[in-house]
Amino acid sequence: MPCVADWLNCPLSIVQDIFAALAQNNSDPEWEKKVTEYFREKLKENNATNWVPSLNDVPLHYLKPSSLVKFRCMIQDMFDPEFYMNIYETIDTHTKSHVMHFGKYRDIAECGPHQEIDLNPSHVVTAERQTFYCVPVPGESAWVKEAYSSMSQARVCPSTSYTPSRQKRSYEEDEDMELHPSKQREQHLGSIADIHGSGEPKRLETEASATHQMINCSPPLDLNFPLPGEKGPACLVKMYGNWDNFKVNDVLEVCGILSVDPVLNILNNEDRENSSSPVESMDCMDTVEEQRVHSPPASLVPRIHVILAQKLQHINPLLPACLNEEESKSFVSSFMSELSPVRAELLGFLTHAFLGDSLAAEYLILHLISTVYARRDVLPLGKFTINLSGCPRNSAFTEHLYRIIQQLVPASYRLQMTIENMNCLQLKPHKDYTANRLVSGVLQLASNTSLVIDETLLEQGQLDTRGVHNVSALGHLITWQKVDYDFSYHQMEFPCNINVLITSEGRSLLPSDCQVHLQPQLIPPNMEEHMNSLLTAVLPSILNKFRIYLSLLRLLDYSISDEVTKAVEDDFVEMRKNDPESISADDLHRTLLIARFLSLSAGQTTLSRERWLRAKQLETLRKARLQQQKSVNGNEL
Repeated sequence: MPCVADWLNCPLSIVQDIFAALAQNNSDPEWEKKVTEYFREKLKENNATNWVPSLNDVPLHYLKPSSLVKFRCMIQDMFDPEFYMNIYETIDTHTKSHVMHFGKYRDIAECGPHQEIDLNPSHVVTAERQTFYCVPVPGESAWVKEAYSSMSQARVCPSTSYTPSRQKRSYEEDEDMELHPSKQREQHLGSIADIHGSGEPKRLETEASATHQMINCSPPLDLNFPLPGEKGPACLVKMYGNWDNFKVNDVLEVCGILSVDPVLNILNNEDRENSSSPVESMDCMDTVEEQRVHSPPASLVPRIHVILAQKLQHINPLLPACLNEEESKSFVSSFMSELSPVRAELLGFLTHAFLGDSLAAEYLILHLISTVYARRDVLPLGKFTINLSGCPRNSAFTEHLYRIIQQLVPASYRLQMTIENMNCLQLKPHKDYTANRLVSGVLQLASNTSLVIDETLLEQGQLDTRGVHNVSALGHLITWQKVDYDFSYHQMEFPCNINVLITSEGRSLLPSDCQVHLQPQLIPPNMEEHMNSLLTAVLPSILNKFRIYLSLLRLLDYSISDEVTKAVEDDFVEMRKNDPESISADDLHRTLLIARFLSLSAGQTTLSRERWLRAKQLETLRKARLQQQKSVNGNEL
């Protein structure tokens, strides 16, 4: 019986055993299902998923080639499907004997000494696989990364082919060296094993000249991360079957076989079509740019041949991955029993962050648990974009408020809305037809990402054409929860689910669902010290409860009974009678939305009259505050 080390370190040997038992005689397709079932069962045993090394927290050169790895990622782009040899035969040139091999989960066909591949079509079974270009989840919070890393029980160690100086460098330095090969050449001239992270120095030495030439000629590789300054690996994820279940911007966790064969790097040069290496997918690329994007060096963009893939409901490591399972239901019911004190503590925490403004804190909680739960025609239901006006201009307040939000949500990004950023940043993804890839933009974000738009930094200036398009893209995102991807000849709408919070001094120039004017009750002499003390004062266990609370409530179902619906309708009619000028259908929609999130924030999945009245009360207070501000500043809100 294979031990843990076998299926973790040598998964291809397990695949070989299953293939040999089932497919050698009659090409039985059942062997592929057996492989998937075998690894699925193995990963269910005693939290075995935690034994599998993750590319999210283990540097590539610490991982053994062809071992089992996992990767938590977002699909940034999908390439054209590729054909490969699923089953093929080799012929021994001496004995003329035939041996059957599988090509699934491999980039390079297996062909030993004195063997050649039998290309007779009757002896080759071809199949199709889909390649996704995947990146780490954009804006993933540091606490999420640390929690996943601390759960890992994987045992990894650096490859013996690395020099001691290489092993002492940090992960960021490793990445910097890999993305800027000229720096690496200065320190390791001729040490090609350093570049590939492979335990095959002898083989690499024979390939050094070709690889060295390729590196000298190539500019640093753009890993196409949506957000500037992102760290981590990008991967070519090769999916076998059921890939129609996944689409661009989906967040997945894949588990599969790591492929970093250095031969893949050699085949990136312009003589690829003349190479005699037995590569299974030998499609000729149209341009050098397309070749670099679709077949980047495996040392920078490793391949993962997927055995199991799961679309993630969320990326909060403190929650069970799937809340529908029986074991998860006990966790949910246990947490829901202590929901009330958690909500009270979170409200107090955010009230301090808002300098004593409890109304703004209440609305922020509702915003953070909001999510698009359905679409009716073109309308996204459940979005709740807040414009927090009254923020001090050019102060550290919004920066520190964002740091607090970062500590609460799994993924976030702060967009500083300056004239320069609007004119320079690429917000919308666009198609590069020369390289045949989707070039990412800042708005290519995963579902439930918190986007904080800081408008307090906006100065007077002129928006150019790109700036106007960027502001328009932000408005379109907020209003319709869609981002237009630019395909040159046409725009294609991609639905999204992004929580947008706008901080501004006056009323934002961007649309919003709800404007809350900040009314600080205290002005600390040192804003930075006040905000930092908030995070240091809260216990890690309490902070974790806040994180579970905000993620869990987004995933709960909600309904309104017929009886309550009738009561709400009657109440709205009465409100219109009393104040026909200021009460509109938009007010009803917003109040119902606030009542929904108030109910969920208290752990109630149905609307009660009490929550409806509380929603009306909150709206009355919010509007009164805006009216008061209007009377002070004229038309400025």
